[in-house]
Amino acid sequence: MSLRKELKRLLLDKEILVAPGAHDVLTAKVIERAGFKAVYMTGYGQAASSLGKPDVGLLTLTEMVDRAAKFVSAVKVPVIADADTGFGNALGVMRTVELYEKAGVAAIQLEDQVAPKRCGHMLGREVVPMEEMIGKIQAAREARVDEDFLIIARTDARTDYGFDEAMKRCEAYVEAGADIIFLESLESVEEMKKLNETLKVPTLANMVEGGRTPLCSNQELEALGYNLVIWPTASTYVTAFMMTGLMAELKNTGTTEGWMDRMINFQDFNTLIGLDEYNALGKKFIKL
Repeated sequence: MSLRKELKRLLLDKEILVAPGAHDVLTAKVIERAGFKAVYMTGYGQAASSLGKPDVGLLTLTEMVDRAAKFVSAVKVPVIADADTGFGNALGVMRTVELYEKAGVAAIQLEDQVAPKRCGHMLGREVVPMEEMIGKIQAAREARVDEDFLIIARTDARTDYGFDEAMKRCEAYVEAGADIIFLESLESVEEMKKLNETLKVPTLANMVEGGRTPLCSNQELEALGYNLVIWPTASTYVTAFMMTGLMAELKNTGTTEGWMDRMINFQDFNTLIGLDEYNALGKKFIKL
């Protein structure tokens, strides 16, 4: 079974699919090793890890496709990949879908923000007219070659235009052919419940620590009717927090010895990145 078909199957399960966010490929491998069945390539985390800059639309299409391809090559679970606003108009979206599909990702996320976009829990976001996003979704459907390549449509209308306008957009995006709906920045559990009572397609919950949406457990989100949950910022925040402490320790004491109990050890890290497999391949194919 292809990873795209596997993702479709997982979305139909009664158990919610949990896709932790990865800000880099190493984190994606850790997520897979922990036993999760999918990985989310977060645009927020890509901007932070590759540029050291905020999620305000700075990464280009080619940069994101390169990151996505590396994710896919590193793990054996479906990769769900953020594609921001699709990098242009409807024709730009078609090119984006073509490249993301060729990179091997299982699902692409497209949002209805005005470019340059912003993180979905920041204020100051603007959205394009609903008809423009409908055209982008239709273009994405026409551009894909593999019907198992899933299109996630996200709306950021809730914050400035209210829940009813956001729901109107969700229903229109379903009608346009989106496979999964992502209503960003819901502000109450009641809104989350109403979303899932209304829509008949898979829905995505976005759990951002310190964000605008109530932080619910995976089990609570499943009970609310969600099919998929992403935790896009956790790995980025933990990495920044732990690295800050580590570097302060090294600066102040001149050694990392006091932090060794908070590090993966040398052998386990080599196992994580597949050194044993590469050594075996070297012996198999490299004849001295």
